[in-house]
Amino acid sequence: MPKLWSETIETHRRAVHDAVLDATAALAAEHGPLAVTMSQIAEQAGIGRATLYKYFPDVQSILVAWHNREVTAHLEVLARAQGQGGDPGKRLEAVLEAYALIHHERARRHGRGSGGAELVTLLHQDDHVVHAQRHIHEMVRDVLAEAAAAGRVRDDVAPVELAAYCLSALQVAGSLPSAAAVRRLVTVTLAGLRPGDSA
Repeated sequence: MPKLWSETIETHRRAVHDAVLDATAALAAEHGPLAVTMSQIAEQAGIGRATLYKYFPDVQSILVAWHNREVTAHLEVLARAQGQGGDPGKRLEAVLEAYALIHHERARRHGRGSGGAELVTLLHQDDHVVHAQRHIHEMVRDVLAEAAAAGRVRDDVAPVELAAYCLSALQVAGSLPSAAAVRRLVTVTLAGLRPGDSA
């Protein structure tokens, strides 16, 4: 098969795959994940049911694939923030702000409708979420350790404990009304990390 033809087919498959994931997430957020049918997904995605079954066997597998895509995208955002060069304090701020904004945006997109909370509850029981959460904790811990070594954050508390503090504090971002409020929460969280009079 010619390379151009192969690339065209792969592009088409990826477009159909993404359309299915997006349609399923929208339906699940609106009606609840347990109320969504394969027929509804096919109609919303603009494909036939037979085509849909070539991609996925059931609604649950589509929801898991969609959530995997979301988690991967979130990890990429955090990795980019962590990978910024320069001052460790600024890098820490970038990672914490990215994490908080992810929570805020996710709640904004999936918190509406009857199925938003049900969707989050259903998908956050999966093993890939546990792995992602562990990875995020390690990422924040590492940035905190660098910032502590540079004297930008307190060193009287272990970075692993400070990471738990930051991640717990910033999960509240999902309930805040605006991105500006999220940034204020990040500022308050960072204030709790500053070196104090403990020495």
